[in-house]
This record gives sequence, C-alpha cells and structure tokens, in this order.
Amino acid sequence: MMVRVYGGRASVRRGKVLQWRHVLLVPPPPLMREQGPAGHRVGSPGYRRLLVALVCAGIASFAQIYSPQGMLQLIAADLGVGAEGAALTVSAATGGLALAVVPWSFVGDRIGRRPAMVIAVVSATLLALVSAWAPTFELMLALRFLEGMALGGVPALAVAYLAEEVDDRARSIAAGWYVAGTTVGGLAGRMLATPVADLGSWRMGMTAVALLAALAATSFALLAPPERRFVPTTGRGSPAVALRRLLRTLRDPGQLALFAFAFLMMGGFVSVYNYLSFHLTAPPYLVPAALLGMVFLAYLGGTVSSPVAGRLAARHGRLPTMLAGTGVMLAGLLLTLAGPLVLVLLGLLVMTAGFFAAHAIASGWASARADGARSQATGLYNLAYYLGSSVLGWATGLVYEGSGWDATVAVVAAAALLSAGLVVAALRGRA
Repeated sequence: MMVRVYGGRASVRRGKVLQWRHVLLVPPPPLMREQGPAGHRVGSPGYRRLLVALVCAGIASFAQIYSPQGMLQLIAADLGVGAEGAALTVSAATGGLALAVVPWSFVGDRIGRRPAMVIAVVSATLLALVSAWAPTFELMLALRFLEGMALGGVPALAVAYLAEEVDDRARSIAAGWYVAGTTVGGLAGRMLATPVADLGSWRMGMTAVALLAALAATSFALLAPPERRFVPTTGRGSPAVALRRLLRTLRDPGQLALFAFAFLMMGGFVSVYNYLSFHLTAPPYLVPAALLGMVFLAYLGGTVSSPVAGRLAARHGRLPTMLAGTGVMLAGLLLTLAGPLVLVLLGLLVMTAGFFAAHAIASGWASARADGARSQATGLYNLAYYLGSSVLGWATGLVYEGSGWDATVAVVAAAALLSAGLVVAALRGRA
C-alpha cells in the first residue's frame, strides 16, 4: 500500500496502519504547489500601466539631467567659462548619478523598487528647481551633483523593477520600451529648455524643465503598479549578503565587458551632443539658438529603435543586435563629418538610433545575467554608464577645444570600436 505525502501530511489508504518504511514521498499535483504571483504579460492592463509609469519616470529624470545640454553655449557666455566648463553642468549631474546608483540598489532591495523610485524623482525635482537659480557657478554645480545623486534611484531600479514584475518572455521588449521612455525624457527636456532660454534665460529654461519633471514624477507615483513579486532583503547579515552579490557580479567577465561597453558608448554619445551645439553655432553653420533645440529631435531615432532592438534580440540574439546597433551608431557618427547641414543632422539621427538600440540590449542583458543580484548588476551597469557620461563627456571637450569636431568624432568612434571588441571577446557564444 502507498501513503501519499503532500506538504508534510500523510494520508493512509483503507485505514491500515503502516510503518514509516512504507511511506512514499510523492510531489503534490501542480494545483497544490505554492506559486508566486505571475508577472504582467504583454498587453495586460498591468503591463501597460507599468510601461507608461516608467516612461513618466524617464521623463522626470532624463529631462532634468540633460536639460542644460542645448544651452551650453548660453551658459558659457553668461558665466564666462569655456565649452568644457559649461559641460560640467551636465557632468556634475551624471557624476552624482553614477556614484549613487549602487547605493540606491541597496535601498531598493530593502524598501522596494517602486517606493525608492518615488523618493528619488520627487527629491531630484525639488533640487532641480533650486539649482536653476543658484547665484554662483560653483553652487549650481554642487546642487546639480546632489540632483544627480537623487536621480540615481531611477536608472538603478527601473530595470530591476521591470524585470521582476513582467513575464519572463516580455523582459527584452519591456526593457526596450523603458529605454524609449528615457529618450522621450531627454528629448522633452532639451526641446523645452532651449526655446524658453532663447526667450528669457538659461535659468528659465531649466526651471521650465523642472516643472515638467514635477508633473511626470506625480504621474509615475500614481500610475506605477504595486510590486507583486518583490521580496525585501531584511534581517541581520543582509548588507554582507548584498556585498557578496556585488562581488560575484564583478567576478563575471561578461558583466565587466557590458559595464565597459556602457562606459565607452555613453561617454562617446554624450560627447557628441555636448559639443554639437558649439559646432553648429559656429561657422559655417551659424544655427540660431532658437532653432538649436530642434536638433534634439534626433532623439526620436532612439525612441523608435529601442523597442525594435528588443524584438530583434528576442529573435536573433542579444550580441548580434548589440553589434548591429554599434555599427549603425558608427555609420551615423561618420556622417556628421559631411559638410551639408542636412547630412550632419541625418547622421545625428542615425547615430542616436544605433546607440539606443545597443544600450537597450546591453542594459537588459546585464540584469538578466545577474542571478540573485539583479539590483546590484543594474546599479553597476548604470555606474559605468553615467561615469562614462560624466568623465568622457567632459574630457572630450578638451579634444574639441584643442582640435575641433573631426578629432572629437575620431575619439568617439575609437571608443565605440573598443566597446564592440570587448563584448565580442567576453560574450561571444553566450545567451
């Protein structure tokens, strides 16, 4: 006779007494197994709410952090600094963000991704309003640094929040849509700040963006669905456990290659946008400041390419899609060397599309590779990403000031080629 045991309880057939040696452990049927909540599936109401909420988070954060980029020539003229000095208004914020993403990942592990992201976007928006009217350049840089630290909670946690809350098969697609949302934010900030600055001042331009961010932050807080699959890390020893997860991630050569890819690609990408405004307002182009914000419409290339890259990666693999995106970025970058303005702008559009396609896959891949350390892997990826923006975005200005646009393009192209070589060496043949 057989005794079936479900969850530690034994049932005896026909009332006969059995000895323990006759007990056979049988797995419970599927309906009796404990299961966690299912992730949001593509097309479900929760999935749509989550994507819209993350687009709002992208607008709230990326509109603020890059809002000075289209006004750097105005900031330089008003404050009496050079191109690389004006670029520090962007680098200070991205530097603060880079240093804060890993600490934010621990906060998100403890209190939840969604609550931490709400705290991040609200505090950053308040700092943005203050920094726009700082009386000195040095104080503005300090406030921008703190603003960046607050904003670190969004990129540090958004992909982990998304990866946990959506169905496994929807992760690449959802990550692509999130990156598309960040491009909308970056575009909105630049497009709004530049014409307002032309009518009033660069301080008014930054204030207008901060007000837009406040609206987007409120929308995120209202729309983001509550977490259903999050398990907090609490109790004694959890910091040590988190540190072990962090170190395990740093021992993975594939992860290190993805982090290097983020540093080099983002550093080069931001360099192009930082110094393009100086290039286009100088002879022979002499683009008026009022029209310079229109240049950032090229960000729409990234808005389109990011979700497309997610679908291509699901079909053809991550590495081929990343390399294709890098190749498209290089082609567009080289096109900016052409003389006619229309070709320069076309090159910027192509470069932007390629960059965001590659970044959408790389960021999702870093999270997917980190079994049990998703927040830390995402935090480290973003640390590298924004450190590249801060360091290379500033340092390339020295190249631009000394040797001009052609040399700047050469440096960015070299960075892109090096990043592609590293990921091929470390990740070829990996899922």
